[in-house]
Amino acid sequence: MDSFLAALGALIPSVGVFALFYLAIRAIIRSDRSEREALAAFEAEERLKERAARRAQESGPSA
Repeated sequence: MDSFLAALGALIPSVGVFALFYLAIRAIIRSDRSEREALAAFEAEERLKERAARRAQESGPSA
């Protein structure tokens, strides 16, 4: 039983470091995903503004 507890005690720091690494990588990936979604929404909004400006410019002088 003592050898089992010694082995468990030796693995606990490695498991802890793995858990911290996992949480850090997960946070990085999630923030990257949300940043990409926000950038895509911003770019879509800018494209809509450009199209509206072009349409207004094309139809403005002739009206």
